[in-house]
Amino acid sequence: MRSVEYKNPEYYINRELSWLEFNDRVLDEARDKINPLLERVKFLAITSSNLDEFFMIRVASLKDQVKAGYTKADISGLTPKQQLKQISLRTHTLVEKEYNTLNRSLIPLLGKNGIRLHSSEELSEAQREFIMEYFNGTVYPVLTPMAVDSSRPFPLILSKSLNIGILLKHSDGDKGYMFATVQVPSGLPRMIELPAPEASEKNERNFVFLEEIIMMFLDKLFTGHEIICAHPYRITRNADLTIDEEEAEDLLQEIQKSLKKRNWGAGIRLEVDHLMDERLLNVLKGSLGIHKGDIYYIKGPIDLTFLMKLSSMEGYRHLKYRAYEPQYPQALADEEDIFQAIDKKDIFVHHPYDSFDTVVEFIEKASKDPDVLAIKQTLYRVSGNSPIVRALEQAAERGKQVMVLLEVKARFDEERNIQWAKRLEQAGCHVIYGLVGLKTHCKITLVVRREESGIKRYVHLGTGNYNDITATLYTDMGLFTSNEYIGADASAVFNMLSGYSEPQQWYKLEAAPVGLRKKLLALIENERQNALAGKKAVIMAKMNSLVDRELISALYGASAAGVEIKLIVRGICCLRPGVKGISENITVLSIVGRFLEHSRINYFWNDGREDVYLASADWMPRNLDARVELLFPVEDREIKEKIIGILDIELADTLKARVLEQSGKYRKIDRRGKKSLDSQMYFCKQALRGAKAEEPEADTQKFEALHIEDFETGA
Repeated sequence: MRSVEYKNPEYYINRELSWLEFNDRVLDEARDKINPLLERVKFLAITSSNLDEFFMIRVASLKDQVKAGYTKADISGLTPKQQLKQISLRTHTLVEKEYNTLNRSLIPLLGKNGIRLHSSEELSEAQREFIMEYFNGTVYPVLTPMAVDSSRPFPLILSKSLNIGILLKHSDGDKGYMFATVQVPSGLPRMIELPAPEASEKNERNFVFLEEIIMMFLDKLFTGHEIICAHPYRITRNADLTIDEEEAEDLLQEIQKSLKKRNWGAGIRLEVDHLMDERLLNVLKGSLGIHKGDIYYIKGPIDLTFLMKLSSMEGYRHLKYRAYEPQYPQALADEEDIFQAIDKKDIFVHHPYDSFDTVVEFIEKASKDPDVLAIKQTLYRVSGNSPIVRALEQAAERGKQVMVLLEVKARFDEERNIQWAKRLEQAGCHVIYGLVGLKTHCKITLVVRREESGIKRYVHLGTGNYNDITATLYTDMGLFTSNEYIGADASAVFNMLSGYSEPQQWYKLEAAPVGLRKKLLALIENERQNALAGKKAVIMAKMNSLVDRELISALYGASAAGVEIKLIVRGICCLRPGVKGISENITVLSIVGRFLEHSRINYFWNDGREDVYLASADWMPRNLDARVELLFPVEDREIKEKIIGILDIELADTLKARVLEQSGKYRKIDRRGKKSLDSQMYFCKQALRGAKAEEPEADTQKFEALHIEDFETGA
């Protein structure tokens, strides 16, 4: 095995700082003029939402470590306290960039396209009259002003809620001022549409923010008191749930109790209006327990997630991506019976280019087929109105054996998954909530069917969740197969999940936390040995995140031996490419575009055999050591070539790909002398044409017939 251990912290990029660089790439999509305007608005909303979760989980965890006196450095050599300092500097810069994008670019462009966001000072007399009626009739009845004095302590402010802080002049002038706060009702629209001015254009739409309306009429809430100042603010709290699974008598009840605490965790970040009165700020800072470095002065509307609704407004098709309808794969369309189609040959689906209806239909047909005896499935995140859950309920009601592992610890989906679990149980399904100490993250469905030749097993394995909504937004891959060895492994997986059975061996699959790490290390080591023997050696891998030091160290060893390594890592990447003698043979791309890149692919040249594996797991310690994950081989030659072609196209992307530099920063592809290619739009067109994606040819007229307008994400 490897004789060199690559432990030098300089060889690694900090996980949290790498994630912030990813969010910066999302923000760049909001700044990219190639994207349609309302799609740019959506990317800005996503950037803001991402940052919320980052603070609630990652920053909160680091603060907990500092509070506990934990001083051990991470793989990049940074202690929790040092990480927090660098995160603060980077996020303040990122937030400033967000609002520069909004104020200098997007708001003016929205105005030019007839979507106007007004401040209270810009309103006409008729609009003011409309607002007064709206306030009195709709807003005022639901407001609850909260004063603070000796008998009324500082109220608990809900995490991520938008509030207005107010200073009132004390009735006794010598006592200074009083503090009060009003929560902006989340049940009302954030943007209130106004009647258009008489002189405006016909298609113009005018909006004012709800918090602006409330501040216009604060005197109605505090009659008899002089208002000194009023400004919006928002607190973000620690939402990282800690559950003692070993001691919990009922995991569902324990999670439900913990969920209630999520809104009241310790304050992590305070966003305030940049013009906030210093006295008001001091009250908030002291009462909420916020440090100076955790305060963000916002030049614009606080909480940009409202932009998601703005981006989805009806009637602006010309400002959105051209509609794309996922295609039904020909291999399934040619057969009336989905089981006959799968029995003939393995079937590959590439979402969202190929329709997720294939997966839904697989489970629906199984639920209705009288010859199907059992359906077993793992569910991690499902949609709010899941057709898959409905099909499983119907299967149980028809007397079939239905076993579902529904992971109730899926972060931010806990409550929804608990409700689904209860519904499935009521329908007669056997439901497992997850395993103690592990999250079940693998995506697998097993259908057991009675046929003339005997019992036959049909399996679906995927890289992404069984979620019909996100399947139109995320790129993922799935494999349908009736391979008897994979079927046997699938049965072993579910026996392991539902009972105490531990497989003695796997025929085709590899599972975490048992042997998946060992398998990946062996595959990397094999390429290293081939390179040392003077043979061609290539590794290509695509994943969401690359964090695990042992696997990164193995890649460094392979690179140093001469293995050519090409990585596509959408999000966090702790590997530092371009280090002399260490990672000179490694290139890392990140693709951020219309769809969220989510598939996990592993390719190894293996002396010309070209082994391809798909997986549910990223290369992170949590996936390899603390989750149930699956790695599965692709053995059909045609499917294997198609997946290799997909990797080649993505590596040739010049419009949406970014290259990771040794510094940890990302740069755009230098397009000089190259054809313009957006890989996602390429796959859309290939799916529409029903043709296999062609591989790019080096130094030839590889995309001569394809023009930039074919691949631009705009309409």
